Amino acid sequence: MIISLLYVVESADFLWIKGQTKLTDGNLSSHLSKLESAGYITVEKRIKNKKTNTLLKLSNGGRKAFEEYRKHLTQILESTNK
Repeated sequence: MIISLLYVVESADFLWIKGQTKLTDGNLSSHLSKLESAGYITVEKRIKNKKTNTLLKLSNGGRKAFEEYRKHLTQILESTNK
């Protein structure tokens, strides 16, 4: 779900993703760490209004992986509609 959300926006902050996914801070952080380690997202931490703001972006590799996933899912769905 995180990848699909980031696919349709240029970037998103941690709180927006958290609100969309309804994940806890810890669960979301865990998922983001795994996606970052896999090279699917980039994580940039900034200071905004004296608070840490975490900005997330889908990497080129993440975009390609999601497009392949969509392609395969579409093929599966189309084959089950026959």
